[in-house]
Amino acid sequence: MPEQRSGLEIRFHEAMISIYTRARDECSYIATRFLQMVNEVGGLEAAKALLHAAELSDGFTELWLRRRLDLTMEALIVQNPEWYPLFTQEEIQIALKRLSQCGYEPRRTP
Repeated sequence: MPEQRSGLEIRFHEAMISIYTRARDECSYIATRFLQMVNEVGGLEAAKALLHAAELSDGFTELWLRRRLDLTMEALIVQNPEWYPLFTQEEIQIALKRLSQCGYEPRRTP
């Protein structure tokens, strides 16, 4: 993980770990590669890499199959405007598009 990160980046990293833990505990999905990526490069860089990947991640597909898109990194980003400063408008739109294409309407927190 990068040596110098803002408080917002640190909180986002913790939120990424949290969605891994929730997926594991709530729907028995163990996203080993996701956790490894988050731990190696940090939550923010992992999210950006996943957003810019040509294909949907296996994790997104697995969570879709389990009807738990609320536990995806994409949902994490778009549901909380606190994270918006970490991402470009294009990245936020990618996350929204992926979710909406699967029929998921994210709930946004104030």
